[in-house]
Amino acid sequence: MGKPCAFIRLSRCNLACQWCDTPYTWHFTGDNRFHRGGETYERAANQVVLPETEAGRRGAKLGMARLGVTGGEPLLQAAGLIIMLKELPAMHIEIETNGTIAPPPALDALVGQYNVSPKLAHSGNPAELALIPERLAEWAKNPRAWFKFVIAQPDDVDEVLSIRDRFSIPSERIYLMAEGTDSETLEARESWLAESCIRHGLSLSKRLHIKLFGDTRGT
Repeated sequence: MGKPCAFIRLSRCNLACQWCDTPYTWHFTGDNRFHRGGETYERAANQVVLPETEAGRRGAKLGMARLGVTGGEPLLQAAGLIIMLKELPAMHIEIETNGTIAPPPALDALVGQYNVSPKLAHSGNPAELALIPERLAEWAKNPRAWFKFVIAQPDDVDEVLSIRDRFSIPSERIYLMAEGTDSETLEARESWLAESCIRHGLSLSKRLHIKLFGDTRGT
């Protein structure tokens, strides 16, 4: 948090969180999966199609020491990511993932950190799709994987603790982040979420970009 970081946001997701704050990456016209906003987006107006090498060159021109690859679900495009990342200069590469897909070895070798965000029951995704036991077990054993859980109500913390204990996820690698897209909602939830973090030895992740820029694309 607070470090200068370039982002590349990829399209498409294998899950459909009802509170997703980037539905324009997957909730295209004709997609009947539920999103509480209800709006669908025209694919052509919300996707920029680039060759992998060109995406890599654009990332290199940003001159940042850190690059975050987010989505959608980036690991759906693992083959293209391998090509793109090889175009970059030495950078710290972070991939944000919902934790349901294993990175292939050739991609894994290029990644410095995984920000794994398993989706809890309140996301609206069936557990058999969102919480795959063998994948969670592998991420828990990976020291480069840090876990971020989106929290909307106190019961969500209990679900996190259950997942932590079941898969032996180190508490020091777990962050809890309030769900919300405006500062008022986030601050209200953080007021009790911070106490939960202290009580259970977990970390609080603030949505700093909302505070600084609002819920805007490109931040």
